[in-house]
Amino acid sequence: MLTAALAMSIVGLALASVALVIAVVVYREHRARLTSPALRAPRTVLPAPTEPAQDPASTGPAAFVINPSKVADVEGLEADARVVSDELGLPAPIFLRTTVEDPGAGQAREAVERGASVVVAAGGDGTVRAVATALAGGGVPMALLPSGTGNLLARNLDIPVESRSQQLQAALGGREMAMDLGWLTPIGPTDSTGEEIEPGGQDMPQVGREHLFLVMAGVGFDAAMVADVNPDMKRRVGWVAYFMAGARHMHSTRPWLEMQVGNGAWNRRRVRTLLFANCGRLPAGLVLLPDAEIDDGYLDVAALDTRSGILGWSSLLWRVLIQGLGYRSSNGLNPSKMDFWRARAVSVRLDEPQAVQVDGDIVGDAVELHVRVQPNGLRVRVRR
Repeated sequence: MLTAALAMSIVGLALASVALVIAVVVYREHRARLTSPALRAPRTVLPAPTEPAQDPASTGPAAFVINPSKVADVEGLEADARVVSDELGLPAPIFLRTTVEDPGAGQAREAVERGASVVVAAGGDGTVRAVATALAGGGVPMALLPSGTGNLLARNLDIPVESRSQQLQAALGGREMAMDLGWLTPIGPTDSTGEEIEPGGQDMPQVGREHLFLVMAGVGFDAAMVADVNPDMKRRVGWVAYFMAGARHMHSTRPWLEMQVGNGAWNRRRVRTLLFANCGRLPAGLVLLPDAEIDDGYLDVAALDTRSGILGWSSLLWRVLIQGLGYRSSNGLNPSKMDFWRARAVSVRLDEPQAVQVDGDIVGDAVELHVRVQPNGLRVRVRR
C-alpha cells in the first residue's frame, strides 16, 4: 500500500508534468504568431549596434573553439565554416579543439594571440562559459554555434539553435552587441583551524575563486537538481533530464539564508531556491525572470519558495507560466512565493553548506556567496 507521502509525490509530479506541457504548447503557439511575417512586431530584445558593423573583408580570421564531444560532425562544421568565410571575404578560419584538461579558455586566448577577429564557441553551455571567461573585458567578440542541451545563452540572444547555416551567418557576418557578465565567488565551510574545506569529490579547487556566468547562477533547489542530473539521461532526453532530477528534490529541505542586496540591510529568509540572473528565458519557452535584460547593467535576483507540498509546486509552475505571457500574480495567500530584486552586487550567508551552480555547472558547496555584475563585459555576435 502506498504511503501518503509517496502518493503525494506521484500526484505532484503529474501536476508538474501537465503544467510543463501546457507551457510548451502555449509558448509554441505564441512564438508562431510572433514569427509570422504578417504579424511580426519590431524586435526589441536585442539593442541596436553601438557602433557600425565592421567590414568582414577587413578583419582577421574567425577562430572556432570546437568541443568534439558536443559537435556531432566536426569535419562538416569546419567545411561549412570555410565556405561561409570565403563567401564573406574573410581569411581561412582557425580551428581549435577543446580537451578535458582545457574546456575552451586556453584555446580562446590562443585565438586572440593569433589575431582572430571573432572567437566562435561551438559546444554546450560549458564551452561557451569557458570561452567567455577568456574574452571577458577584451575587444574580441564571441559568437555561438550552440551544440549542447540547454543552449541558454543562444536562446536568450535569439540565435537559432537548429540551423547551422543561420548560426554561421550570424557568427561570421552578424552585428555586434555588448552584454553584461555575472561573477560569483563561493566561500566554502571552514574547519576548526579556520582553513577552508574543499568540497568532497571535487578534483578542482573551485570554491574560493570567482566564476563567470552568462545566464544564471543559483543555490538551493536548482543547484541540487543540476548536481543530480544523470549524464546518460541528459544525452538521451536533453533538458527534460533536469526536470526529472528536479522531481526527485521536490520535497528537499529549504535552506535558511541571509541576503544583502547592494549596500542594503541584511535580510533573513527561508527559500526553495535563490537565483542570480543575467537573462531570464529557460528551455521550452519558460520565462523565469521577465524583467531580466542582458545589457542593462544589473543582475536580477529571484527568491522562490513553495509551501504546502504539491499545491505549492503547482502554484509556482503556474505563476512562472503566466508571467512569461505578461501576467503577474501577487504573493497574497498563495502557497508559492516569488520575490525579485535588481542589483549590481549581492552577498549571501547560508546556515548550512549548499551546492552552488553557475550556468549549469556545479562549483562546490558554499556557506557564503558574493555576486557582482560586470556591465558590458563581453561583446557578442548576433543576427542582423
